[in-house]
Amino acid sequence: MAIGLTLTYITTRVPNFAYGSFVTIGLYTSYSMNRFADFTPYMSAPIAFGIGGLSSVAMYLGILRLLARRGSSLVSLMIATLAIDIAFIGIFGIYADYLRYGRNLTDSLSFYSFLDDFSLFGAQGLTYIAPISLALITLGLFLLLTRTKFGVAMRASVENPSLARVLGIDVEKVYVFAWFLAGGFAAMSGSFYTLYSGGGVATGSGLIVEIFAASILGGLSSIYGATIGGIIIGAGENLLTGGGIFLLGSWVLDYQKGIPLLIMIVTLLVLPRGLASLLK
Repeated sequence: MAIGLTLTYITTRVPNFAYGSFVTIGLYTSYSMNRFADFTPYMSAPIAFGIGGLSSVAMYLGILRLLARRGSSLVSLMIATLAIDIAFIGIFGIYADYLRYGRNLTDSLSFYSFLDDFSLFGAQGLTYIAPISLALITLGLFLLLTRTKFGVAMRASVENPSLARVLGIDVEKVYVFAWFLAGGFAAMSGSFYTLYSGGGVATGSGLIVEIFAASILGGLSSIYGATIGGIIIGAGENLLTGGGIFLLGSWVLDYQKGIPLLIMIVTLLVLPRGLASLLK
């Protein structure tokens, strides 16, 4: 999730507060494919990637790029992403109601995690699939950005768009591709998330704090920093609250959302530019 948010930021320089809704797209893609076709979340992940990517591109081309070309300020674009997120929640609510009354799926508004994940050596399959997927995605992005002409064009478009245009690079095509990847990563994460926790129409929007914390911790403009930041935030949130249940009681779960912010604040006090400053 953090990698995708970083991709949207480095192309538009606008914090995308609607990014969590692309995670919800993955949630409901996984939910729907499981109910209608008995697909597992792993099987529906590629489909979620495509739907999330196309939705992200539609948001960029249909709203943000138009506003930017009309001279909208950074604040206006940020507010626009908030409005888009609210609209997404409404659309998810309409879809959930359709499933609830039209398809007689009474758990569509809020569903529990799927229990058909495989087990290996006594651990849930997601324990292995999630880090392997993250490693493959990070490696793929590294090879794309450093070993292909299009990847070099992407880096040039991000670092100096004006010069890239002079050199004949289609910067808009690069931005569209980046937004497709960003939405795809979010939706694929949402598909996997159904194996970890339940979901609902506002689940992705509720995760935006953790996503932003991971991206900012990584440096906000570094894809590789976002990878590390996501691991730290995710592991820290779960380990600190999980261990706290045994040491202090279940009340620590009420403060779970504060863990990412605490980790981010402490880190930025030491590394103002995030973990990306250590990667250079």
